[in-house]
Amino acid sequence: MTKKWVYLFTEGNKDMRELLGGKGAGLAEMTKASLPVPPGFTITTEACLAYYAAGNKFAEGMWDQVKQAMAATEQQTGKKFGDPKNPLLVSVRSGARISMPGMMDTVLNVGLNAETLKGLAALSGNERFAYDSYRRLISMYGRIVKRIEGAKFEHILDSYKSKTEGKRDTDLTVDMLKAVVADYKKLYKQELGVEFPEDVWDQLAQAVEAVFHSWFGPNATTYRRINKLSDEWGTAVNICTMVFGNMGEDSGTGVAFTRDPNTGENVLYGEYLQNAQGEDVVAGIRTPFKIAELERLQPTIYQQFLSTAQMLEKHYRDAQDLEFTVERGTLYMLQTRSAKRTARAAVKIAVDQANEGLISREEAVMRVTCEQVDVMMHPSFDSKSKEKAIARGDLIATGLNASPGAATGAAVFDAKRAAERAGKGEAVVLVRPETSPDDVGGMLVSKGILTQRGGATSHAAVVARGSNLPCVAGCEKISVDEEKALLTVDGRTVREGDVVSIDGTTGEVFVGAIPTMDVDFAREQELATLLKWADEIRRLGVYTNADYPKDAKRARAFGAEGIGLCRTEHMFFEPERRPAVVSMILARTDEERAKYLEQILPFQREDFEGIFAAMDGLPVIIRLLDAPMHEFLPSRETLIEEVTRLRCTGGPADELKEKEALLEQVMAMSEVNPMMGLRSVRAAIIKKGITEMQARAIFQAAARQTRKGIVVIPEIMIPLVSHVNELKHEYEVFEAVAQQVMEEEGVQVEYKLGTMIETPRGALTSDEIAQYAHFFSFGTNDLTQMTYGFSRDDAEGKFLLDYVTRKILPSNPFQTLDQVGVGKLVRMAVEQGLATRPDLEVGICGEHGGDPQSIDFFHRVGLKYVSCSPYRVPVARLAAAQAQLRNK
Repeated sequence: MTKKWVYLFTEGNKDMRELLGGKGAGLAEMTKASLPVPPGFTITTEACLAYYAAGNKFAEGMWDQVKQAMAATEQQTGKKFGDPKNPLLVSVRSGARISMPGMMDTVLNVGLNAETLKGLAALSGNERFAYDSYRRLISMYGRIVKRIEGAKFEHILDSYKSKTEGKRDTDLTVDMLKAVVADYKKLYKQELGVEFPEDVWDQLAQAVEAVFHSWFGPNATTYRRINKLSDEWGTAVNICTMVFGNMGEDSGTGVAFTRDPNTGENVLYGEYLQNAQGEDVVAGIRTPFKIAELERLQPTIYQQFLSTAQMLEKHYRDAQDLEFTVERGTLYMLQTRSAKRTARAAVKIAVDQANEGLISREEAVMRVTCEQVDVMMHPSFDSKSKEKAIARGDLIATGLNASPGAATGAAVFDAKRAAERAGKGEAVVLVRPETSPDDVGGMLVSKGILTQRGGATSHAAVVARGSNLPCVAGCEKISVDEEKALLTVDGRTVREGDVVSIDGTTGEVFVGAIPTMDVDFAREQELATLLKWADEIRRLGVYTNADYPKDAKRARAFGAEGIGLCRTEHMFFEPERRPAVVSMILARTDEERAKYLEQILPFQREDFEGIFAAMDGLPVIIRLLDAPMHEFLPSRETLIEEVTRLRCTGGPADELKEKEALLEQVMAMSEVNPMMGLRSVRAAIIKKGITEMQARAIFQAAARQTRKGIVVIPEIMIPLVSHVNELKHEYEVFEAVAQQVMEEEGVQVEYKLGTMIETPRGALTSDEIAQYAHFFSFGTNDLTQMTYGFSRDDAEGKFLLDYVTRKILPSNPFQTLDQVGVGKLVRMAVEQGLATRPDLEVGICGEHGGDPQSIDFFHRVGLKYVSCSPYRVPVARLAAAQAQLRNK
């Protein structure tokens, strides 16, 4: 039996998303619900993959099934594909299993030729409409199927629009449209050497192939790579009876959302354009009006659409993105899918729908992505600086607030140049008359997007919202000249490379840079509610990596339950402290080193006092000195230059002698690979006094804060242990000093001693190490480096991105934990450690502690907590809850 490659809309449902794609499944479900959907059919995603597998050939039997489905569609509509007297026209649209706005291709009005054009004009009684539809087919077919540069068609159209009073496409007369069609056909032949196809089945076949090809087009490929989507999904092709919004003032087309995709507010949000086809709204050819205006123009249609929208949201139990067309006073639904939304809107919609009883709290927690919470932690424009910019006259225009957020960067007027400049590390804002799918590569790497034309549901806005990029659209006050790479507004000119700032929340456009400010987490009430629900679900604790009291306070405000990593060496980097630290490292004797350690002790103690106060009642895991010694010392190269200069110029003898002695010491301490040299526990063992000083500072601080009534819970972590004897040595040294200080202070403080597991040998011998460790904390950055044999700094700068792009590695192992290799060591260490010490506390303090995929793994292997940077704490709280729900 031949495989089924084609499904009529009457044969599918919403659960067939993987086979029919999101759009096809939505059309089938709406048809099933007896909504006004034009008849049609879907070619499956499997047919797309089979097309590629067969060397760009349709699968056996597929085209016969297309013809059968077209016959069924003809029967439903009473029209016939290619019939000169009663022609059936169709749209050919892509549809992956999840929404990929603007990434793939669509061709409308397929089935028009010189003969069916006459039939369409006669049937509609509207010759202008027929020629308008024909010119659209030729340009879309030429651009999408044959890859003729779209600007060439636009140039022809613009030349005719310029001759009209209103300068719009709707102002073109029948004769003008006939001339446009003739010029389009002439361009088509000039570009390709053949006439525009008259065979409607040839049109259809090539349009289907174009949609298949778009799956591996550069824009769709880039989108999938950024959003970590599989190439193996393929795209469906939806062939739908055309309904026409360009038949006069009682016709039109619209895009709407059941809730505001920017704010999440429970109001119908969208746009409508009279006498237009769907691509006019999406491409931003004309700036449409708000959907609410439809109630005044056609109140019956508005009420019908509103009730349909509400029904679909309840049916799908999620905010919907809807496309519709009105043809001569009749409503047709063309799409329903889960709406793309901003991060803030996603949180509000999830919380509101849970409170409304539409979904459960658990579903609300799963609905919001960790990436969306991460976005909400990003900065916005500093309000005072923004006010000053306005006062200076730097506010040059205001457009539609199409996607919220703030962005500053160099104005770039071409997507390819934007990608090139962004690839060199430059912040850019892409500025376009309007965007098209060809611009996606430049859009996704820009800090923000500004367009002269288009609405809040235009291509630019939808892509920006889906990628959480700030976007100001429909800013018609500016005039963009892409050829000269500049924009003008009220006599002012912004040239390529000039810095601009855009506020996607307000729609404002500024010249110059505006400073940003951190998110006001306290004002995000819906996010606080969602994270509270997440906290009730999750098993994993969420700690923070914090080295200073201010970081600890911020992390606690974000919901951190303790400090999982306090890096004591970061306290040494302060300029006023550095001289004593350098002198301590370079000390030649234990006595000399002890003198400098005495100078360091007070500021170590002061920092610990502040951190204990900030984390009152919560655990604080303090890692003893871990940095390679070279990070504190003067540069060897700089010292060589200074010594050479002093020798050559006859500089002061005392200064030369001092520099020579310092160079000699630095040379003596020089290491080929400092990250694997004398650092961490090794330095503490070799350089006597460091551990003792840190122990004294910690317990003096703990005792003083305890006397103030602060609940201090210190846990001391000894880093980079590879052999149990290293830990045993430091354990005994630390214990002795801790007991001595507590006796001196007259205060007993409960504490734990543990270690970081960050070397492969440490993981492999974790059963031995657990004899002396009350807890393990995985340092997955070093563990990944040593397991792979990669230097992170070298790998990421030289070959790691290429490895990921070429799929040699599935992802950057320093961003997402390698669960197969490094993860095996983590799992082994957990199991062996718990076998030795059943009450062993196990956590992770490496950068992977804030990565959602890695957090899911840590949940599954039984860690007690994850620790991450303060701004990732909300992300980790949500990820931990989702891991619990996902792995029930």
